[in-house]
Amino acid sequence: MGMIGDMKLRAARDEVARQSRRLAAEGMVLGTAGNVSARDGDLVAITPTGIRLAEARAEQITVVDLDGTVVDGALAPTSELDLHLGVYRRYRAGAVVHTHAPMATALSLVLDELPCVHYQLMELGGTVRVAPYRTFGTPELADAVLDALDGRTAALMANHGALTHGADLATATERALLLEWGCTLYWRAAAIGAPRTLSRAERAEYDEQVTRLAYGRTREL
Repeated sequence: MGMIGDMKLRAARDEVARQSRRLAAEGMVLGTAGNVSARDGDLVAITPTGIRLAEARAEQITVVDLDGTVVDGALAPTSELDLHLGVYRRYRAGAVVHTHAPMATALSLVLDELPCVHYQLMELGGTVRVAPYRTFGTPELADAVLDALDGRTAALMANHGALTHGADLATATERALLLEWGCTLYWRAAAIGAPRTLSRAERAEYDEQVTRLAYGRTREL
């Protein structure tokens, strides 16, 4: 693979392990539930099955190609490998985060869609669809979630959890945290009354304002 390739894969493994530990510290994953991956060209560094994400180490992270063949690592990849690879193939993502975050999972039990109740959820595409329940680790689950992700960077998974993707793992992780925040916000508001949601026109105005002000990006005066 060469020294440069080895160094890049080492960095990807380090990042997958680091973000796995962060997600655990944030209460987004529990025990061995949840999985994380990052893509580097035609290779994917991904958490293996059976490890505690709170204790993930770089040397435990498995490397596969885009066909799912293990090219490095002693442990079998997560049972949700097809789901991660499907996101890379269809959406050309750079990283994928799948969690069983408490509030996202709770809302997946009762909602068909998380409404856009705050403009920050536009980072995820606005409304967040709930993919229908399918058995974990199956092609049927991967297909359902990939469809729910169309035009979005996040999806809830009915009676299961949540998935986010991004250009890199830091972005995918931040989106997982944003999704959990949005789910918590909706739950708190719904306990009081029917939450107001942003209309299509208001969401379009948000997109225009982001472009106009370069919102969320550092700007020099």
